[in-house]
Amino acid sequence: MVTTTATSDVISLRGITKAFPGVVANDDVSLDIVPGQVHCLLGENGAGKSTLISILAGMQQPDSGTVSIGGTVVDISSPKVAVDNGIGVVHQHSTLVPAFTVLENLMLGDGGVLLDEKRATRRLEELAGLLGVEIDPHALASDLGLGQQQQVEIAKAMWKGSRLLVLDEPTSMLTPQAIEHLAESIARVKAEGLAVVLITHKLREAYAMGDCVTILRAGRNVGHISTEELATYSEQQAQDAILAAMFGEDIVAVGDEATELAGATEASRETAAIDFASRPVRLELRGASSRGAGRDVDVEDVSLTLREGEILGIAGIDGHGQNALSELVAGQRPASTGTLVFDGDDITRSGVRGRQRLGIRYVTDDRLHEGTVGSMSVAVNLVIKRIGEQPFWRSGRIQPKAVDAEAKRLIDEYGIRTPSPATRAGTLSGGNIQKILLARELTNGARLVVVNKPTYGLDLKTVHLVREILTDFAAQGGSVLLLSTDLDELIELSHRIQVISRGRLVGSVVNDGPGTAEKVGQYMTGAIEGTD
Repeated sequence: MVTTTATSDVISLRGITKAFPGVVANDDVSLDIVPGQVHCLLGENGAGKSTLISILAGMQQPDSGTVSIGGTVVDISSPKVAVDNGIGVVHQHSTLVPAFTVLENLMLGDGGVLLDEKRATRRLEELAGLLGVEIDPHALASDLGLGQQQQVEIAKAMWKGSRLLVLDEPTSMLTPQAIEHLAESIARVKAEGLAVVLITHKLREAYAMGDCVTILRAGRNVGHISTEELATYSEQQAQDAILAAMFGEDIVAVGDEATELAGATEASRETAAIDFASRPVRLELRGASSRGAGRDVDVEDVSLTLREGEILGIAGIDGHGQNALSELVAGQRPASTGTLVFDGDDITRSGVRGRQRLGIRYVTDDRLHEGTVGSMSVAVNLVIKRIGEQPFWRSGRIQPKAVDAEAKRLIDEYGIRTPSPATRAGTLSGGNIQKILLARELTNGARLVVVNKPTYGLDLKTVHLVREILTDFAAQGGSVLLLSTDLDELIELSHRIQVISRGRLVGSVVNDGPGTAEKVGQYMTGAIEGTD
């Protein structure tokens, strides 16, 4: 049976403080999590949300403060203790074993206690009924859509009975249809008396799904909208209150884009007004295929065109060939079949350096390892792809003055926050490391840039800056191949969106109206095929 709770089973956090070297992640945080309510937890990256949830999940222990359930202090010393106390966490990325069936994954997560298959099947049926979904116990996890995987993750979190379900950014990679199904499941769970903590960066979702909202900033609880208050607010009033708490005095600097970036409004760019048909074709793939690396899906028989000044978005569930496609265009993977044409010239056999000289650049999604060398300085990272070129190298030796001068120019132009050009790149924040990549790739004759998840894991202000940089690049005639699992981002930036599934392009949508997200979602789920 699903564990239901009375109002006395409030989970209370009091004075939670947790510090790491150089940063206080949680600073005297207090809040109450009430059964039968969805408690939204908002805040920028680095605000302390993840640390607070890690403490609830038993993955971190606070330096001071207490967690109590129903008035009794509980020492959540490990994830097992958290599960034993009915606290289940669904993480942003899937924890399912792809080669196992749904039932095997659920039994594996049962703390080492192998239930017999009949009992496990009955438990799964019970949870599926509660969530209002159908879950095939014998389906391989690798064969499930992302929304289905998430439903299994929720069932896994509730497997032993729950009083609290924590959902960490549950909609970040879901189609609009899957988000609707998730909202229905959350409502069902809430109706059964469970408490839900929903971590999201989308204000619209907080208003639509939440009963109350807590906002963290710089590790502190800086705002709370109670159930009674939220019920009286209009959506705009709720957004204004959340943004004021989230950004404080910085709200003026962020501007009106904040609500848009947070998913509060439909994208408003007039993309359909631009006639790209009359513009020159910058990039064309004709039946191109490439072998994937590791578990990544191969790219098979891909044909697309990208024109001057156009942003072409590639949507799809993560791991369905995005890396292979981006590296194929950048020259990091050879084409096994097909042809690649750039500005009218066949570049199929051209390598990375050759394509860079033509103006093709690549911003990887692995900014910390592939994109930069963390042990090297910011200055060297900014010119590292121009090794051997004058004025930065002469006679095989680096020229520090020329490198520093170029670095200072790019640091100023792109707003890279670093103590000095000599600072090791690996010590900077993710947002500033991403600025290094963009500054390096979008200068020195760039004509086309391939960007893979350009804003993933960044704070709201840096998200806005990165999107503005890409939009400006396109406005000046540059072409952008944008690969992202964030549908809001694709709709905000792209002129057209194509959907990739299992390494193939399965549909194309012109970004010309409010129905774009739904059309893209239908292609992603296989409900429709072809082009719009």
